Amino acid sequence: MTEFITFRRMTLDDVDAVWELEKEAFPTPWSREAFVNEMLANRFAYYIVGENQASEVIAFCGMWLVTDECHITNVAVTTRARGNGFGEALMREAIRVTRENGGRVMTLEVRVSNDTAQNLYRKLGFQEGGIRKNYYTDTHEDALVMWVEFT
Repeated sequence: MTEFITFRRMTLDDVDAVWELEKEAFPTPWSREAFVNEMLANRFAYYIVGENQASEVIAFCGMWLVTDECHITNVAVTTRARGNGFGEALMREAIRVTRENGGRVMTLEVRVSNDTAQNLYRKLGFQEGGIRKNYYTDTHEDALVMWVEFT
C-alpha cells in the first residue's frame, strides 16, 4: 500500500467531497441534499470519511446507529484508491464505531452482482440474510441482505 488513510467522523464541510465520491461510485447516487439532511436532521446518522495524506476524501461509509443495531447505508472508495485495502479498513472502522456505540448487529444490502464487496463482507464475518427483490431502482437488480452479530 503506497498511500495511507486516516478516518474521522464526517462533518457538514465534507458534504461536497462525499457527494463527488458518491457520484463517481454509484450509477444512481444520492443527492447532495440527502447528505446535508443526514448531517443536519438524522439523529441516527453517523458517517465516516477516509482521507489520504493530502487530506482528500477518498472513502466514506454511512451508517444509521439505532439502539443496538447498525444499518450501513452506503460505502464507497474512489476508483483511483481501490485495490489498496481501504474498503476493508473503512469497514473495520465502521465495525469499531458500531461496537463503541453499543451496536451488537450490523446489516447492509449489496448488489447480487457485486462479488468483490460480498467477499469483503464475508471476510469480515457477514452472513447472507436474504434477498430484496428489485431493490436497485436503476437496474431493478436484487440486493443481497448481509448481517453480522458481534459477541
